[in-house]
Amino acid sequence: MKKSIALLTALPLTLALTACGTDGSGSSKPQVVASFYPLQYVVEQVGGDFVDVSNLTTPGAEPHDLELKPQQVAAVQDADVVVYEKDFQAAVDEAIDQADRPKASTVDVTSELTLLDDAEHADDEGHDHADVDPHVWLDPQNMVTITAEVEKALVAADPAHEADYAANAKALTDELTTLDSDFEAGLASCKVTSIVTSHAAFAYLAERYGLTQIPIAGIDPSSEPSAGQLADITQLVRSKGITTIFTEELVSPAIAKTVADETGVTTATLDPIEGLSDETSNDTYLTLMRNNLAELQKANDCS
Repeated sequence: MKKSIALLTALPLTLALTACGTDGSGSSKPQVVASFYPLQYVVEQVGGDFVDVSNLTTPGAEPHDLELKPQQVAAVQDADVVVYEKDFQAAVDEAIDQADRPKASTVDVTSELTLLDDAEHADDEGHDHADVDPHVWLDPQNMVTITAEVEKALVAADPAHEADYAANAKALTDELTTLDSDFEAGLASCKVTSIVTSHAAFAYLAERYGLTQIPIAGIDPSSEPSAGQLADITQLVRSKGITTIFTEELVSPAIAKTVADETGVTTATLDPIEGLSDETSNDTYLTLMRNNLAELQKANDCS
C-alpha cells in the first residue's frame, strides 16, 4: 500500500421552494440539492433533463469554508433529494440535522466508501495528519459508487423515470471506468512516483495509482506549514528527483511557489476539482481529471 502524507458551476439558487418537488417556476421535476461541484456533476449526468439541480457552493468558492444563507437552509429541508458528503462541510451537516430529512432521499456519498485516514497514510518523515481525507471523488472508482447511490435516490424520488436514470448512470459509469483505466495505464511506468501538492487533497488518487503524496499544507488548504515542515519538504523535493510543485485552483499558490523557487523546480496545476473557477468554467469533472493525468505524466516522466 502506498503512503500519503499529511468538493462550479452552480445553477442560480432560486431556492425559495414552496413545496417538495416544486420551485418558484412551478417545475414539477424533482428538486435536487448538491453540496459542491463533483456531486452536482454526478446528479446532472444521472438526472439529465428529468431533475432540477442546485449547488450550495457558489462558483469560485472554497467548499471547505461554506456558510449557508437562510434560503439555502430551507432548500436543504424542502428538496426531494440532497446529495452531500458528511463531515466535509459543517454547515451542510448542521442543516441536514436540523431538517430531519428522510434517509432514503438524503445521500451521504461516503456511506458506501472506504475512507482514508491521513494518520495511516502519513509519510515516514513525520508529516502526520489525523484527519480523514474527504476528497473521495478523485478516485474514479469511488465516483462509480457515488453514481450508483445517486441513481438509487433519484429512482426513489421519481420512479416514473427509473429506466432513464439507469441508462444515464450506466453511461456515466462507463466513462468513469474508462477514465480509471486510462489513469492506471498512464501512470504505470513513471520514473518519479512522489507528488508535491499545495494541500493534502490527493490521497485517494495517489493510493489508487501507486503514487506518494507530499502535501505542503494539510487537509484544510488554509493551514500553513511550519518552517520545519517546509524545510523537510524542500529536502524531499531534492532527494526524490521531483521536478514539479503542484499548485491548484481556489488556493493561493504562494507557498508552493516559494518551495519551487527554493529548489529550482517548476510549478504546474493539479486540480482537486472541489469546484469550478472562472478559468475552468467550461470544463467538467472528466476533462479536469484528464488534465490532471496529463500533468502527472509530464511531471513524473511517465512513458
